[in-house]
Formats: sequence, structure tokens, C-alpha cells
Amino acid sequence: MTNLQKLIMKNKKPEQIRLNRFIAMCGICSRRKADNLIRSGNIFVNSVKTISLGHVVQVPKDIVCLNGVRILPQKMQYILLNKTKGYITTTIDEMGRKTVMSLVDDACEERIVPVGRLDKNTTGLLLFTNDGKLAKKLTHPKHQIKKTYHVGLDRSLKKPDFIKIKKGLLLQDGFVQVDHVSFVDNNPLVIKIEIHVGKNRIVRRIFEFLNYEVKKLDRVGYSFLKKDSLRIGKWRALTSKEIKLLKKDG
Repeated sequence: MTNLQKLIMKNKKPEQIRLNRFIAMCGICSRRKADNLIRSGNIFVNSVKTISLGHVVQVPKDIVCLNGVRILPQKMQYILLNKTKGYITTTIDEMGRKTVMSLVDDACEERIVPVGRLDKNTTGLLLFTNDGKLAKKLTHPKHQIKKTYHVGLDRSLKKPDFIKIKKGLLLQDGFVQVDHVSFVDNNPLVIKIEIHVGKNRIVRRIFEFLNYEVKKLDRVGYSFLKKDSLRIGKWRALTSKEIKLLKKDG
């Protein structure tokens, strides 16, 4: 046990946490895979084999062991990446394609995962964390986390289509309302869109619906987070102030 983990455990007030969530907090695996570990009989709580998926542990009072080794919650990490083109947003790809995880493999020792996703050919801001509670909040539709995109088109956006986007569009899977739309530097080929809708490929589908081809899609803002000087393909850790604001936003 590291000094940091000892300090966390010493100062942490008792909290009831489901066993699979606790295992995930320790960076062992996802909650779903944690269920398999529990079923296999490899998890012991206070020296007692525990195979109940609904088991609740008292943190930090209870001692949880995997294969005879005590496991402890990891330090929470919050990493912001400026994703480059050509990487898919997943932790593992069976087809051997490049994943965003390779872009943050030197960010921290803890097991982090992407919050939401960006298409393979979409660039821009992507958040990573091992804070499952925050990740769940940020991806839940009710919290309406705003994302800002710059959209490069194959031809100038016509005024009637601009108005349609501003008023909202009825796509195949429902009505879509953007929060803001404008031209970037008065250039009708590059559009700025702010949107909180989290539907799959929603920005691309808005323009495809109006018969435009999206040549470039770049997420330049996530909630209050901006690219600023973060170069393409690089990452940075969030500041403590940003983490507090993000939790409040979430």
C-alpha cells in the first residue's frame, strides 16, 4: 500500500459501495468484468469468499482481496486529450485498429477510460477519467453537457439551411435542436455549432440531412473546457479548479 493510499483510507469516512463498483474503482476492470471476478470466487471480503453480485462493502473498513492480494481505490485522474484523426474511441479493438488509449498511455498509471466518444475521423477534445461517478453524470442526457464543434463543409452553407439548423431539424430518429450556430471568422465553409444532444454522429447527420459533406469535424469545446494551447495529439491533466467546476457542471 502506497503512502497516498494509506492517507486516503485513513481520512475517508465509511461509505457503502457495491462490490463490483469498488473493484472498478481499484482499476482492476470494468464493473461488468468485476461481476465475473466475483462469480469466479477470486474475491474475498474480510477473509471470506464473496460470490454475491449484490454484496456491499464498507469503505475503508472492509478489506477486499483479489487472489490473496488486497486491492485499494486508485487516485482519481482527469485527463484532457486533443484527439488526432484516425483513432477510434474504445479501450480495446479486436481488429487491431489504433485507439485513443495509445495517445494517453503515458498520462498516468491508473486505468482511465474515455468519457463519451468521438468518431475515428473527428478531432478535438476528449476527456478521460477513472472517476466512474463523474463519467456517468457527464454522459447522462439529463445533465445536457454542451459540446462545441467547428465543422468544415464541402461547400458554403446556404442561408436557408443555416436558418433550418438554427430552428431545429426533424431527423429520422427525432427532432434535434442546436444551442448555437454561427460562421467561424465569417467563413460560410466553416460552421460553429454548440449542442448538448448526445446522439450518435449527430453533427455529421445534421449536415448530411441537408446534403452537405463534412470534410472536417473538430470538437473545440467540452462543457467549459477549451483547447487553448493544447496541441493536436497531446494531453494534459485538469487542474483542481477545473475538476471542481466539472463536477458541479455534471
